[in-house]
Amino acid sequence: MRNVDGMGKFFDSIRKTGLRRGPRRLIAGIGGGVAEKLGINVWVARLLILVSFLLPVLGIGAYLVVWILTPWQDGRIPLERVFRSRRDLRR
Repeated sequence: MRNVDGMGKFFDSIRKTGLRRGPRRLIAGIGGGVAEKLGINVWVARLLILVSFLLPVLGIGAYLVVWILTPWQDGRIPLERVFRSRRDLRR
């Protein structure tokens, strides 16, 4: 799963942060991952995320960016899969 190109290095650096989608997911697992990384209750993390949605554009926009860049428990990153499929289609 590791890459040697520039984008591969970018995605590998994301994996090195240690943030993963939480195993106790409700929807996308971001709240669970944040809670696990910060050592807080998962419901507190989910509440903070919901409160951030009250910020115009920033809350939901930031959530979408985090959602597309946060690895699953096995290390797969959604945006990386998009780039990989596009590259495979060109071959």
